[in-house]
Amino acid sequence: MHICSHANQVRGNVLVWVLPVLTAVAAMLLIVQWLGYTPPMRFSLRLPDPNDASPFGGEASAAEIKGTLLKFNGVPADIAGAWPRFRGASMDAIVVDGPELARQWPAEGPRVLWTIDVGEGYAGAAVRDGRVYVMDYDRQEQSDVIRCVSLADGADIWQYRYPVSIKRNHGMSRTIPTVTDKYVVAFGPKCHVTCLDSATGELKWMIDLVREHKAEVPAWYAGQCPLVEDHKAILAVGGDALLMAVDCNNGEVLWRTDNPRKWVMTHSSVVPMESNGQRQYLYCASGGVVGVSAKDGQILWEYPDWKIRIANVPTPLTVGDGRVFLSGGYNAGCIMLQLKSDAGRIVPELLWRLDAAIFGSEQQTPVLYQGRIYGVRPDKQLACLDLDGNLIWTSGNAHKFGLGPYMIANGVLYVMDDDGRLTMTPAAPTGFAPLDDAVVLQGHESWGPMALVGTRLIVRDLTKMACLDIGGQP
Repeated sequence: MHICSHANQVRGNVLVWVLPVLTAVAAMLLIVQWLGYTPPMRFSLRLPDPNDASPFGGEASAAEIKGTLLKFNGVPADIAGAWPRFRGASMDAIVVDGPELARQWPAEGPRVLWTIDVGEGYAGAAVRDGRVYVMDYDRQEQSDVIRCVSLADGADIWQYRYPVSIKRNHGMSRTIPTVTDKYVVAFGPKCHVTCLDSATGELKWMIDLVREHKAEVPAWYAGQCPLVEDHKAILAVGGDALLMAVDCNNGEVLWRTDNPRKWVMTHSSVVPMESNGQRQYLYCASGGVVGVSAKDGQILWEYPDWKIRIANVPTPLTVGDGRVFLSGGYNAGCIMLQLKSDAGRIVPELLWRLDAAIFGSEQQTPVLYQGRIYGVRPDKQLACLDLDGNLIWTSGNAHKFGLGPYMIANGVLYVMDDDGRLTMTPAAPTGFAPLDDAVVLQGHESWGPMALVGTRLIVRDLTKMACLDIGGQP
């Protein structure tokens, strides 16, 4: 009995010690399994990937990157017109006096002229001289790819590739190149800025903003679309300079904007503005919005009270008379600033602010048309504001959209939902009155900004780009 009792006591002591250990081990295995799980491609909460190379989505390259130019059999289309950069030639996402466009589509939707596969992302197209330019990514080869394809049929004309390791993080490429008659300037996911000959694809220069200028790659990778004016690329850096101008001919830095507050790069793009008798560039950095001189990059004014939690994406919208409209997601809502002159200085004054429930835009930049602002609110309704901040109309709960793009052509507003359904409605203060809608993309996350040249509308979802004919019937 003494031996059996002692044995039972030992077994009991062992169980007391072993069971917690086994429980801890099982919990650790469950955590490891959970961390290794790859979720489906649909996301409801858009947060940066904490397992990426750095807290900001990327790290500097160890050495200078060498690229490769590949030639293909595609031929530029003989089609007039251009959409040469983010939001088109005037950076307003508007086409005025274009060719006749259909006000109603066949039951199967507008005709699809061509489709191409693209790497995961939301990078839209720039178009000039019958060529379509796309900032793409090849996961298999681990390379950024600046693609030039034919507007006629989508066939590749050339590709410029350079090696960059990128993990999937709500897509990869999401910027739009700027193309002129001489250059195409592209902004890669990890802040490599590349300037090529727009016809041949030959390299002119490349700048690694992280390695060379101490920039930090934004969460979800770069979303900034480069601005090119007067043969200069205007880039937001957020490292050892807030902004800088680069000569497109040779890559020489012409001026830098001081960055004493150490503001970092966001997904917002730089936009030009004429105000108080001088040209300036507006930028929404991490700590506020700023205006800098187009002549020398000196800071003209700043407004630190405009900050957006997590990600600042929409570009500032200039609305005339020295006013700047700013909108954002994550409950930022929107504001209107008035730039005033005070003793030779530019001073921004807040005119009004609206809560996100009335108007805000998480991802796309709203469109100003005939004195009214159009955009999709956080509740997914299309909305129309006047310039005094009054809500004119919404599309209602029966017509919701999402994070997709929108633009205006010939007085008609084209708006895409998350799943590839394109709706057209008059851009008018009289209310939401859809003319027609059609599913034009079969994938999801149809968030890439659209481009329109003639009657050819280029759209994309996460993995496909398509060219549609939206022309009127002869």
